[in-house]
Amino acid sequence: MRIGLLHPGSMGVSVAATAIASGNEVLWASEGRSAASKARAVEHGLKDVNSVAEVVGSSDMILSICPPDAAVAVSDVVKEHGFKGTYVDCNAISPMRMTHIAEHLQGIGVTVVDGGIIGPPAWKPDRTYLYVSGAGSEDVAACFSAGPLVARVMAGRKVGDASALKMCYAAYTKGTTAILCGLLATADALGVRDEVNSHWDIDQAGRAAEREAIVGNVTEKAWRWTGEMHEIAETFASVGLPDGFHEAAATLYQRLEQFKDGPHPTPVDDVLAALRGKS
Repeated sequence: MRIGLLHPGSMGVSVAATAIASGNEVLWASEGRSAASKARAVEHGLKDVNSVAEVVGSSDMILSICPPDAAVAVSDVVKEHGFKGTYVDCNAISPMRMTHIAEHLQGIGVTVVDGGIIGPPAWKPDRTYLYVSGAGSEDVAACFSAGPLVARVMAGRKVGDASALKMCYAAYTKGTTAILCGLLATADALGVRDEVNSHWDIDQAGRAAEREAIVGNVTEKAWRWTGEMHEIAETFASVGLPDGFHEAAATLYQRLEQFKDGPHPTPVDDVLAALRGKS
């Protein structure tokens, strides 16, 4: 299978590495991409075909792995270039947005598979999972048979279900991290951060250091999570649940976007100041 990858970021290139290990060829376009993207693609054996048009025209399958707010735009590009193969949207988007993208592409004869990635970049076995739903899911999963990424078919499920799973899972994992960021910033502002940490260590030795480390490390990923929180909020609202918590989480992560380019981890005092709008 010739698989096109339009955004070889840290997650995308790890997914591509499993596809290559499974006997597929992964294409990408270096035109207009950063030096970091080029270095990742070369390191992991992606084939550079220079332009997005060439990627789309030469691929049997396209993987979309990008920030949530770019998901629709990527599908538009693929449509504009007349793609007719299998399009796998692996982005952290609401099931409603996934359904919109599917309808958008199915109308021109594209097979659309919904994908939801749970876990970190897929460099170690049994840590990162790609759930796929919709017609054609079995063929997609077969492209990742060698691991370390684990592809799981949601048998009998439709497009939108893999995205729904991703939204529900991330609502907890990234939502609780946002709570932790917010409560430590509040405790610091009220002068009781040391006391909060002290009681965490009463609950379990070392817990305070563990939680402060989470806050210091979140800046590496927070810039990607803002859009994801909006998508989760939309997902909650679609079934009549309040969306305010994850909209607030989006605001917290947006305040940390200034740390995107590192270094990481960020000193916790700097993170808490940014959360309070003091940086």
